[in-house]
Order: sequence, then C-alpha cells, then structure tokens
Amino acid sequence: MSERLKVIAAYVAICTIWGSTWLVIKIGLEAMTPLLSAGLRFALAAAVLFTIIRVRRIEVPLNRDTVWFFAVASLTSFSVPFALVYWGEQRVSSGITSILFAVFPFCVALFSSLMLKEERLTLQKIAGIVLGFAGIVVIFSDDLHIASGSGAVAGMAAIVLSAAIQAFSAVLIKKHGHALSPFVVSFVPMALAGVILLAGSAAVEDLSAVRFTPSAVFSIVFLAVFGSVATFVSYFWLLKRVEVVLLSLTSFVTPVIAVVLGVVVLDEPVSSRLFIGAAFVLGGILAANASDVRRFLRSRWS
Repeated sequence: MSERLKVIAAYVAICTIWGSTWLVIKIGLEAMTPLLSAGLRFALAAAVLFTIIRVRRIEVPLNRDTVWFFAVASLTSFSVPFALVYWGEQRVSSGITSILFAVFPFCVALFSSLMLKEERLTLQKIAGIVLGFAGIVVIFSDDLHIASGSGAVAGMAAIVLSAAIQAFSAVLIKKHGHALSPFVVSFVPMALAGVILLAGSAAVEDLSAVRFTPSAVFSIVFLAVFGSVATFVSYFWLLKRVEVVLLSLTSFVTPVIAVVLGVVVLDEPVSSRLFIGAAFVLGGILAANASDVRRFLRSRWS
C-alpha cells in the first residue's frame, strides 16, 4: 500500500472510530465515575501498547530530553483533557459536546501559527475551519438550547478547555515527537495518565456506587483498544506526515459519523440538517485542502 493510501486509511479510521466514542463514553458513565472510567481506559490501553512494543522490540528512550516530553504529553493529551471531557459529558448533551469540542481546529490553528514556523495559517485554512464549524452547528442546531444551572455551564467550560489543551498538545507533539515511534508516544503518556487518573479517582470520587456491568466493561475495552490504541497510534503517525491544522479537521468529521451511526445502528430519523451540515463539513475540508486537491486533480488529468 502506498504512503498516500495509508494516510487516507488512517484518517478514515480515526474519524470512524472517534465518531463512536462520545456515545461509548456516555454508556460507561452510566455505571462508573469519570476519573475511574478514563483511568481504566488508559491503563488497559497502556498494557496493550506495552505488549506490542515488547513483541516488536521497539525502543522506549528515557532520558533528560524525553522525560519532560512524556510528562507534558501525558498531562495535555490524556490526563487533564480527558478528565475534563468525562466530567463535562455528565452535564451537557452529546450534541453540545460535539459543537463545543469543534473549537479544537481553531485552537490548533492558533498554536501552530505560534509554535510551528513551517505551518502558515492561510486564508483557505481559515475558510475551511469556519465552514466545518458551521456544518457542526447546523447538524446539532436542535441541541443549541443551553440547559440552566451552573452545572451545565461548568460542563461546557470543561469541554472547551479540554479542546484547547489537546490542541496545544497536538502542536507540541508535532514539534518535538518526530524521532519517537507512534507506539512510544502513545504508550508512556497513556501509562502515566492511567496512574494519575486512577489516583485521582481514589482520592476524590465516591466509588461505592460503581458497577462493572457488561456495558461498562464493553465501554472500557472498546475505548482502550479502538478509541485509544488504534486511533492515537494512527493520529501520532499522521502528525509526522500531515499538517496539524488539517489533521485537526477530524473533529468536524467525527460528529457527522456519530449522527450517521445513530441513523444506521439505532434507526434514528434522518433530518435534512444532517445533509446540509455534512455538505458544509465536506466543503470546509476541501477548502482547507484546496492546494492538495488542485495538485491531485492536475496529476490525474495531466
């Protein structure tokens, strides 16, 4: 398989799997607390990655240069942002969550323009981000009513803050993680995150009502193996090959996938907003990638 096809396959896989994770997180939170659920997810994911690393004999460099990188990556990619997302999803709808997290590409564009000299923030990228965000708002327009109470406001703030922190982390890893295997970039930070989140759960959460129901166990296993190992290894692999702003546009595609899965799997009604919003999202991605699209068309027709 050519490099181009691998990039496309990894991009599609990330969008498809992450499109289902919002729902699966909700399922797990019905029986478990946020920090415990997230901590078990990353602890299991780290165990799977450790096995892969040992089998493939991948070196895990631990030195003065990498230790700070792993620590910061753990805090900004997994520990803090996922604690915020799990906590926030208890207080707002999945639709509002999708809209709020769609600020991610805006944050990535800002951080990349400040931290990465080789990635310029062009008008076509800005246009693509705005179009994509408009599509998400159209799709979830019915969810735009804001629930009353400080809990909902705090939940929304937590999700936006999570998106901003993860945006910084994506740019940081793009800048400093080139020499590391995607398996290593995933394994060490996830292992640290599992320890931090589980320790936090033991310290502050009431675990008396936790139930390891079949759906809760499914949530942990699915999110660990597919929502963490498969997607983040692919994501960190793509960071070495795709501009971080363009890769961040997956956060516009995943809500569309989530709605389509609801239609296909749960037989939810199809709204015209889905098609209109999806058209905006597709238009935004094409606009942001206009240069690459033109080069591809010229190569096909020349």
